[in-house]
Amino acid sequence: MSNLTIVMYHYVRNIKESRYPGIKGLELEQFIEQMTFFNKNYNIVTMEDVLDTEKGLSKLPEKSMLLTFDDGYSEHFSLVYPILKKMGVQGSFFIPAKTVIEHKILDVNKIHFILSSLKGIDDLVLSLKNEIFFYKEQYNLLSFENYFNEFAISTRFDSKEIIFVKRMLQHVLPEKLRNTLSDKFFDKYVGVQEPIFAKELYMNKHQIEHLVRDGMHVGCHGYDHYWWNKLNTSSLHQEINKSKDFLQSVGCDMSNWTACYPYGSSSDDVVEELKRQGCRLAFTTEIGIANLNLNSKYLLPRLDTNDFPPKSDNYVNYSVQ
Repeated sequence: MSNLTIVMYHYVRNIKESRYPGIKGLELEQFIEQMTFFNKNYNIVTMEDVLDTEKGLSKLPEKSMLLTFDDGYSEHFSLVYPILKKMGVQGSFFIPAKTVIEHKILDVNKIHFILSSLKGIDDLVLSLKNEIFFYKEQYNLLSFENYFNEFAISTRFDSKEIIFVKRMLQHVLPEKLRNTLSDKFFDKYVGVQEPIFAKELYMNKHQIEHLVRDGMHVGCHGYDHYWWNKLNTSSLHQEINKSKDFLQSVGCDMSNWTACYPYGSSSDDVVEELKRQGCRLAFTTEIGIANLNLNSKYLLPRLDTNDFPPKSDNYVNYSVQ
């Protein structure tokens, strides 16, 4: 059997009882309910099982499932890991090294918590419009209207205004300006010092080492969590290589290292770089059921936690990609 359902998680926490009830994620009680559903309806496999199958050394059982957790949040250790341990199953955790080494908040997370602190999106869109006008000449920017018309496109999870803010602060604006605006909006709407917030938000090195020692899988999610397909060759090589150094420092088996594309940022050039650096498997944000015989091992699709009960029954609508 070569079909594999890969589930993607980000925030798993007691959201309603937290300081940021507007954050988009899975409530802990729903995660427990979902894991019970998976235990009854799937065979949860390990990354080693998948690697052995890819090498032709074994076959996956029917209705195989792999659990993946992106971004290295502290709740993955404090809340998720004990549940996985109790159930006797493995999770695969993809961690941006910068969060652990430098105690920096990823831009994507700054944006999440800015958005979750708002009463409405209109004020932030207006603030961004004013900043684009202010910095237009210094950074040779286009007009706000040009950017909005191109990048304000809704998705199945977010409105067009939210997607617009995310894209502008993630990759559209020049990096220096993105950093300036992300810091400014984070201070304005969240108001917590970055090192303090980062240490609360992400796992630390000792916790990650514990996961590795206890049989969990830890993989590459970049160093800075950049869009890999927007980096030049040298920067991409450095971004992945620095992440590999981090994986080695926490005790990972570097003969079997895997990767997860930040933001799903794959491309032919990125795949070739992963191959050159010895990556064994890589996971996308493309939606679908993976097939190890049909899919490239560097472009494995996943389903979101929201595609399964108790959130929805969307999983029945997806087939092998």
